[in-house]
Amino acid sequence: MKKNRIAALLQSTTFDIPVSFSGWVRTKRGNKNVSFIAVNDGSTIHNLQVVVDANQMTEEDLKHVTTGACITVTGKLVQSQGKGQSVEVQAESLVVNGPADDTFPLQKKGHTLEFLREIAHLRPRTNTLGAVMRIRHHLSFAIHQFFNTNGFFYIHTPIITASDAEGAGEMFRVTTLDPKNPPLLQDGSVNFKEDFFGRETNLTVSGQLEGELAAMALGLVYTFGPTFRAENSNTPRHLAEFWMIEPEMAFYDIYDNMDLAEEMLKYLIRYVMDKAKDDLEFLTGLYDKELLNRLQHVVSQPFARITYTQAIDILKEAKVKFEFVPEWGADLQKEHENYLVEHHKVPVIVTDYPRGIKAFYMKQNEDGKTVRAMDILFPYIGELIGGSQREENLEKLQARMAEMHIPQESMDWYLDTRRYGTCVHSGFGMGFERLILFVTGMTNVRDVIPFPRTPNNANY
Repeated sequence: MKKNRIAALLQSTTFDIPVSFSGWVRTKRGNKNVSFIAVNDGSTIHNLQVVVDANQMTEEDLKHVTTGACITVTGKLVQSQGKGQSVEVQAESLVVNGPADDTFPLQKKGHTLEFLREIAHLRPRTNTLGAVMRIRHHLSFAIHQFFNTNGFFYIHTPIITASDAEGAGEMFRVTTLDPKNPPLLQDGSVNFKEDFFGRETNLTVSGQLEGELAAMALGLVYTFGPTFRAENSNTPRHLAEFWMIEPEMAFYDIYDNMDLAEEMLKYLIRYVMDKAKDDLEFLTGLYDKELLNRLQHVVSQPFARITYTQAIDILKEAKVKFEFVPEWGADLQKEHENYLVEHHKVPVIVTDYPRGIKAFYMKQNEDGKTVRAMDILFPYIGELIGGSQREENLEKLQARMAEMHIPQESMDWYLDTRRYGTCVHSGFGMGFERLILFVTGMTNVRDVIPFPRTPNNANY
């Protein structure tokens, strides 16, 4: 008999039919006459109740059916006579595929998220992490669907790179050299010419620069892959390994860039509200009573758009004492970002930042002081998206690189795109886990990725 998924069985309107399914036992209760087993196979937040009559299976037969055990049930799908479920399965046979001994840590009680991080190999079996992982899947699928529908091409940019993109942080080195006895130059430094790639290489912090190259041929492209930063940050917002979505668009200016980012975010949130309604309702009820209302508000209202200069003026006029005093020329802090979102009651797109606090590749404005950058600030999250119109003028880009002491020789491949058929182009980057934080109402980024990589933590 073909195996059924529990999500499909719970939605079935056809009863008294033979079914077969497998899953993991959540609970078992009952008496000497009948047992009720709640089973979940990960396809939905909801369990399916299995009714086992004592005439068919004795307590001895059921002794290994304990919380955490994996079982296969064959029986009849019927309308439930009890409360809490609309359908149930009357078991005709039950096989224990894999028992769970009494040390199984996920018993029927509340577990803290901190505890669950210590058993990341088992936590997807909980309601919370199961819901988060299903939402993560839906968002991943929606990202590809959005860009594909809008004529973008998916580009795989390198994970191993000799570039540090915008100098966004410390990088993880990739090497095959013997750490105890590396080849040295006369000055005592490591001779990376003898390394695997013949030069110093690292794990990527961004696929943007390579994405720009592809956009100069294919027009509209996006990357969606893992990125790495070796920052010793133990905050609820930082990971050493995380996923980034980075579109790059030829012939897009900063306004096209903002329009695309807003359209994408609303599409993704609408998609997950449609596809993961049960999971969102569970998370709303358990963790964040305003989650669904907040998601609906974001997709139904236009984002506010202000310049960095306007943002500083708003912050200076605020009747709030900030830890970091807002001053023109300084980067916005999380407290500033939160205030701007609360002030406007919607997500905020801030543009035209001072050139001194932004990356070398951003398009310089005519005022000589600002660049065509954009950050999208979201409730509770702060910066969700960072992007810009890219500098297409070769001379201006070279001058900016010299000013920031970026060696042009090693970036000659990047400068070639300005030598051979340059054009106006733009792009942005979005941290995937931060989007999941907003959509799920979770407060720690370690709870929205299957196996978090953080300082002193690389288990599994």
